[in-house]
Amino acid sequence: MLKLINWLAILKWLKIIFVIYIIIGIGLYYFQEKIIFQSVALPANYTYQFTTNFRDINTPMDSGTNLNLIQFYPDSNVHTKGVVLYFHGNKKNINHYAKYASNFTTNGYEVWMMDYPGYGKSTGRLSEILLYDEALEVYRLALEKFPAYQIVVYGKSLGTGIASKLASIKPCKQLILETPYYSFTSLAQHYAFMYPVKQMIDYKFATNLCLPKINVPITIFHGTADKIIPLNNALKLQPLLKPTDAFITINKGTHNNLYMFKEMQLALNSLLK
Repeated sequence: MLKLINWLAILKWLKIIFVIYIIIGIGLYYFQEKIIFQSVALPANYTYQFTTNFRDINTPMDSGTNLNLIQFYPDSNVHTKGVVLYFHGNKKNINHYAKYASNFTTNGYEVWMMDYPGYGKSTGRLSEILLYDEALEVYRLALEKFPAYQIVVYGKSLGTGIASKLASIKPCKQLILETPYYSFTSLAQHYAFMYPVKQMIDYKFATNLCLPKINVPITIFHGTADKIIPLNNALKLQPLLKPTDAFITINKGTHNNLYMFKEMQLALNSLLK
């Protein structure tokens, strides 16, 4: 009798655990966009205030989708070498990433940052396909001013998947990735290993499938102390690189402070010569 009571208690707890598992799984599936895209929207009439020279561009993609793009310029006394198409991470909006523009403008490059749908003044219904389409539109606009060999494609965190896709289908000078992931699916598996994330997640961002298609130089920066995208996830990209590509590991670097390390500053300056 005692054994039966114990088994009934175990079954009761197993049912509770199973129900909790299902509830969390449903939440992850239906709220995945809120988890992935931590955007901050801005009103259409918002005026940016940056210390660097810039231009605010709005490009309608369709009747319900506006692509907002900020173009940062080098000082007038600096020779312009080309443009960096900068695809940012998943937080906030361009206001959060504008501080990185000087890493490129001081080297003579314009920096074009687009906000994803729902970020800043960009609007539209988020989808992986739309993100790629908007990246292609930014590239098309860049080609009106610069030849392909003067276009640098740069991705940070979430933006590394978008940047890799663009560089895999369009010619450019080089691809630079800061804190990339092997694929978004593999990163989701790291956080939700107990769920069938391949079937659950709508965003694949398969960087691993893009890199083998890229013929231009690729440089990857990643920190050993990155708690958001673990180094061991990014290291799976290393076998996909060409012998002339570079995977630069920053000792004690975290997800958002690599630009503070002299090693990255020197390497970036060299890449942008």
